[in-house]
Amino acid sequence: MKPLTIAIDGPAASGKSTLGYHLAQHLDYLYLDTGVLYRAVTWAALHQAIPIDDEAAVTRLAETAPIAVLPPTVADGRQATIRCEDADITWDIRSPEVNAAVSPVSAYPGVRAALTQRMRAMAAQGRIVMVGRDIGTVVLPDADLKFYVVASDEARAQRRHAEMQAQGKAVTYEEVLANLRLRDAIDSSRAAAPLKAADDAVIFDTTRFTIEEMFGEAERLVRSRENGR
Repeated sequence: MKPLTIAIDGPAASGKSTLGYHLAQHLDYLYLDTGVLYRAVTWAALHQAIPIDDEAAVTRLAETAPIAVLPPTVADGRQATIRCEDADITWDIRSPEVNAAVSPVSAYPGVRAALTQRMRAMAAQGRIVMVGRDIGTVVLPDADLKFYVVASDEARAQRRHAEMQAQGKAVTYEEVLANLRLRDAIDSSRAAAPLKAADDAVIFDTTRFTIEEMFGEAERLVRSRENGR
């Protein structure tokens, strides 16, 4: 069978990571949620007290930060283990502080260029499910399959709020909803690689369809493409 590169894009908390992770697990493909790289750079900037609005300094950090994405090392619900500066930052990169700063960081062209190089190197061998916001349009425009996952603002906020409550974080649903909408606005209007569906992407709406339904259709498309059909 032909080894594939699979790109999955969509806004925050749409269900794209859930679809991508389970698809990768079932296919025995490498799973990469590229958002963790931007979050890790953001965490490193905050950790080192680098001003988020210092584009040059944040870009240098994206080029040099010792960020590693590994298979899960702790059975606590994580889909991967993220390390930076010899620290396990898997859950730290999901903090409200990182949530508030990651969109400006991810909008910097230099940051995107540095991390895109890392992503393409990881995808070069095929057999990968890569999830993000510009994978099908910019990072892997020639990906064998592209999916774009959407959901209503309210459904996405409910999911993210439940996740954060389960992690013991004190944040209201209204704060989560406002943050998601702000991030959507920034991601969709940025000059560098704005959030949008690739012209040849399959659109999945998790407000109307279950993960199981989407997973079944995604797997069918993957198997067909692997066999050259």
